[in-house]
Amino acid sequence: MSTGTTEGDEARPTETVTLTVNGEEITREVEPRLKLSDFLREECGLRGVRVGCEHGVCGACTVMMEGATVKSCLTYAVQADGLELETVENLADDGELHPLQSAFHEEHALQCGFCTSGFVMSALELLEENPDPSREEVKTALSDNICRCTGYHNIYSAVERAAAELAVDGEGGE
Repeated sequence: MSTGTTEGDEARPTETVTLTVNGEEITREVEPRLKLSDFLREECGLRGVRVGCEHGVCGACTVMMEGATVKSCLTYAVQADGLELETVENLADDGELHPLQSAFHEEHALQCGFCTSGFVMSALELLEENPDPSREEVKTALSDNICRCTGYHNIYSAVERAAAELAVDGEGGE
């Protein structure tokens, strides 16, 4: 650990971290207390990572770390050192929305959009593990995410629509 300084502050400890974010290796000097959500937003410019409750309750900050969802507001950037992360920004391919993103649009599964990226990332993990989930399985998989606008029905329908589209395209889970 080295000691860096923050303008106007006493010397604070820092650590060098290297993360692979959406396929790009990123190395930064960070304070050990820097939340992964803040790292992704401020150091990487990834605004799809939302910071809602900062207590791991709302799910807006959900990202994939080593293929599993994590609440980035409950994870420190130093804990992700050497690991691979994926955010919602990585889902579109050459400007073409991922089937989950398209389904959220088509099913009107968002209103304000604040929670959407967290729901999409949670749904992605579900569909990778279970390409044909029941409505109850969708509800359970998304139960760590909160939406204040939609009433959830359209979100569940969007995940079911994406599952059906992915099955047709042959992109279902592993």
